[in-house]
Amino acid sequence: MPIEILMPALSPTMTEGNLAKWTVKEGDKVKSGQVIAEIETDKATMEVEAVDEGTIGKIVIPGGTEAVKVNQLIALLLEDGEDKKALDTYKPKAAAAPKAEAAPAAASPAASPAAAPAVAPALTSAPSLSPTAAPAAAAAPMRSAGERVFASPLAKRIAAQEGVDIGSVQGSGPHGRVVRDDVLKAKSSGNLGRGRVMRSPVEFTKIPNTNMRKVIARRLTESKQQVPHFYLTVECELNKLLDVRKDINFEAESQAGKEKKPAYKASVNDFIIKAVALAMKKVPAANASWYDDAIVQYNNVDISVAVAIDGGLITPIVKNADQKSVVTISNEMKDLASRAKAGKLAPEEFQGGGFSISNLGMFGVKNFSAIVNPPQGCILAVGAGEDRVVVRHGKMEVRNVMDVTLSVDHRVVDGAVGAQFLQAFKHYIESPALLLL
Repeated sequence: MPIEILMPALSPTMTEGNLAKWTVKEGDKVKSGQVIAEIETDKATMEVEAVDEGTIGKIVIPGGTEAVKVNQLIALLLEDGEDKKALDTYKPKAAAAPKAEAAPAAASPAASPAAAPAVAPALTSAPSLSPTAAPAAAAAPMRSAGERVFASPLAKRIAAQEGVDIGSVQGSGPHGRVVRDDVLKAKSSGNLGRGRVMRSPVEFTKIPNTNMRKVIARRLTESKQQVPHFYLTVECELNKLLDVRKDINFEAESQAGKEKKPAYKASVNDFIIKAVALAMKKVPAANASWYDDAIVQYNNVDISVAVAIDGGLITPIVKNADQKSVVTISNEMKDLASRAKAGKLAPEEFQGGGFSISNLGMFGVKNFSAIVNPPQGCILAVGAGEDRVVVRHGKMEVRNVMDVTLSVDHRVVDGAVGAQFLQAFKHYIESPALLLL
């Protein structure tokens, strides 16, 4: 009897995925452990291995199919000694989930009763993306510089008298010909040709939502609706940390071999990860998650770090960060980030973690408040360091200051615990020698 190959669940939260491609074809013999397909989840592209040996008898779901349900039949494997005749008498063990089909762009609300009420009216009332649906006033083609202007003699004379650049006037006459009323309208609107305004005939572009974007949207909406957030912000001086970072990176460069490639290059974010890890060790109540039956306090310090990738973001995890040096964290983060952007992370490398860090300082963002990533209890939003005037011992000094904001699930972490965590974090950042012990 043919062996069913089902759509695998590559993560605990996965309900569907895209069958990106098959690496085998019908008639190919496969061995146990051989890669037969690639599945695209909301976070990464994963390889699927054959569990049994045999011959690919039939591929039920072709490569490139989106939104394939978990446990849906995707292929049939013939055992040794079986041929394709076995497929004729094959009966599925369970009814496969119906294949998801993309809904037509112009579907009416009645055709999609499951659509969210807040979304359906917006989609049904949106203008068509076709250029032919553009307003009549924009139907005439735009003229490029130096192109001949078709205009009536009266329109040309009025334009010359009134100082209107007739080349910038949009014609409403036959075949886009500029007529008298077009020139007078341009003059009354103040468009004399000094600032030519061109409007695209296509009002907007529709970008389909990927699985990743849908999951991000759902999880963030659930977090803001269900998690009682509160926020705490502190300022941290970076001068000492920047000096230490400069010294250890200089040491790496001076010891570079013939290839002139340093063994490491630590970033400010690497020091932040280490400081968060030690602060969590000092204030273990911040290293916790909320579940309905209990608050789970973690014994290991695993930190999720937000990394931007095409179409969304992913949070690879630095595990046991409190036990690793800044240099080790730096090299590990570079490897995780590069594989995250290539979609090559294993599920255990981005699922879990007890605390998250989101750093937008490299983009010049001064401060922001991040959204808690359930079931985690905290996320630290890191802003850019900048020179500010501060008062120290009664004197004004210029110091490099960074704002950090802790977003907290109040069910898990109380205000005093959050404040104690930030106090410990600030201490480590402003005393960076402690991070190197």
